[in-house]
Amino acid sequence: MKKSAQGRQTVLETPMRETRKYWPLMTFYERFEQIVALSLTALISLIIIVALWRLASSIIVKLLFEISNPLDHAVFQSIFGMIMTLLIAMEFKHSIRPILERKAAIVQVRTIMLIAMLAVSRKFIILDIQTTSAWTVAALAVALVSIGVVYWLLRRESESSLP
Repeated sequence: MKKSAQGRQTVLETPMRETRKYWPLMTFYERFEQIVALSLTALISLIIIVALWRLASSIIVKLLFEISNPLDHAVFQSIFGMIMTLLIAMEFKHSIRPILERKAAIVQVRTIMLIAMLAVSRKFIILDIQTTSAWTVAALAVALVSIGVVYWLLRRESESSLP
C-alpha cells in the first residue's frame, strides 16, 4: 500500500504486482505457493462469477415465471442457500489474499473456522425440517457450537499474544 497526497492509504499494488516485485527473492517453494494461490484465486473468481450469474438468472426466472409469493419457505430456502454459497466462496477467496499480498505464509486457521461456520449455517438455512431427523439437526448444532468454540479460542489466543 502506498499513501496518497492526502495521507490516506490507497491500494496501488495488485497481487500480481506484489508477486512480480518479490519473485526474484522467493525460494522455489515460495514461488510454488504463490502460483497455487494465484491459480486458486482465478478459479474461485470464475466460480463466483458463474454462481452470481446463475443466482441472478434463477431469481429473475422464479420471480417472473414460476412463483407468486417470493416469501414462500421453499423459495426462501433456495434463494438464500444460493446467496450463502456465494458468500462462502467469497470468504474462501478472501482467505487466500494474505498469501498473495505476502502478509501471511499460510491460510489462517481462524478464517477456515469462519468459513466452516458459514457452511454449517447455510445448511441450517436450506434444511427441510419436515424430512430431517432430530439427530441430524442435533449433530449440525453440535458441529456449529464446536466450530464456534474453536474460533473463539483461536481469536482469544491471538489477541492475548499481541504485544
